[in-house]
Amino acid sequence: MQQIKNIPPKILGEGIAGHYVHGASMSFGLVELKKGSAVPLHQHIHEQITYILSGELEMEIGGEKYLLTEGMYHVIPSQTPHSAIARTDCRLIDVFSPAREEYKSPVSAEWKTV
Repeated sequence: MQQIKNIPPKILGEGIAGHYVHGASMSFGLVELKKGSAVPLHQHIHEQITYILSGELEMEIGGEKYLLTEGMYHVIPSQTPHSAIARTDCRLIDVFSPAREEYKSPVSAEWKTV
């Protein structure tokens, strides 16, 4: 076992980095977003659960807006369009099923926007 922060970060966008570990059918990530960073509107086959460790994250999920703060979570169904803007510096956990194969590579990832 190791500390998740010892896994080299995957750069997901300007001001957004995630440390990911993968099982056979799921991916678990510690994600850090700098204030003002944005995740573009996108969707994917993966079911996603986002849990906020600290900060304020404004999300649009399936056309509805949410403000997630420390201790809050949201389940994002497969193929649901979603985006996010960090109102403050944020730390969160993202869990995906099935595993995010494209996140296993050390190369930076890009979202497939809607």
